[in-house]
Amino acid sequence: MRKLLVVILLLLMAMLAACATVPATPAPEPAEEPAAEAEAMEMGPAGLPMVDPMAVTGEIIIAGSSTVYPLAERMAERFVDEGYDGSISISSIGSGAGFERFCVAGEADVSNASRPIKDSEVESCNAIERAPIELRVGTDALAIVVSQENDFLTDVSMEELAQIFSTATNWSDVNADWPSEPIQRFSPGTDSGTFDYFVEEVFDKDLEPILASAELQLSEDDNVLVQGVLGSSYAVGYFGYAYYQENADTLKVLSINGVEATADNVDNTSYPLARPLYMYSTAGILHEKPQVADFLNFVLTYVNEEIVDVGYFPASAADMQAAIDSWKMAMEQ
Repeated sequence: MRKLLVVILLLLMAMLAACATVPATPAPEPAEEPAAEAEAMEMGPAGLPMVDPMAVTGEIIIAGSSTVYPLAERMAERFVDEGYDGSISISSIGSGAGFERFCVAGEADVSNASRPIKDSEVESCNAIERAPIELRVGTDALAIVVSQENDFLTDVSMEELAQIFSTATNWSDVNADWPSEPIQRFSPGTDSGTFDYFVEEVFDKDLEPILASAELQLSEDDNVLVQGVLGSSYAVGYFGYAYYQENADTLKVLSINGVEATADNVDNTSYPLARPLYMYSTAGILHEKPQVADFLNFVLTYVNEEIVDVGYFPASAADMQAAIDSWKMAMEQ
């Protein structure tokens, strides 16, 4: 009997030991988020996905406004400095010619513009299946300039400005206190968004007065206009504020209606010739050429860190957010 009890006891102990060695079923661990999705969730300071220029390749073609050109050039330089190793070209040919290349020839990936796209240009874009998206990137104060050797002009009214760039022959025709010397006029060319904007604001879209004026020299190259104004104390010209700032040691910028072109006056719209600056592309281009999407993302993220130094002013927070939202919507299409 004792032996039987010992055997039973040993069997029970063996059974208990066997049960103790059975591993417990581990609780399922939460699935890890895929690395690619986690990376895509990393957002930059503008609320857009972070872009690493070192990871961006491919060609980017930009054309259009001579006014937007210095800003586009600065952003391209920073993109390259931070690692972009592809090809990026920027042509300064005027807003109208830029839209021609973008909407008709279909050659440019991005169209720089110092005015909104026209309905006729939108139709041209749609005809080649390029529905344009508008990205506001800043604000320009159109600068009315004379040489620093000019000792009689510091301020003009909008009415005087219309006379200066149309019917007046001599400065004294505008104001009897000004010299009886011929007015030498320098203006961006007719393909320029700057020209379009000036005519719209000063002449209510009527081209005839300025094109009929004497001593008028037109050029799509703002640097040519700068040199023209510097050539005489009786010369006057206009162009984007950045070109004045580059030559502030030799040029004098005029106030208009007593209002100076400052950041505050541009922001509160009291300066009469403040205007928006744009870059245009399409959802199709952003998807077909992700390097273009990355570059425009980069521009919207960092443009406000560069724009004042270039010579322009930031867009309002609402306009910048609208541009960011437009980029996001394009990427979701």
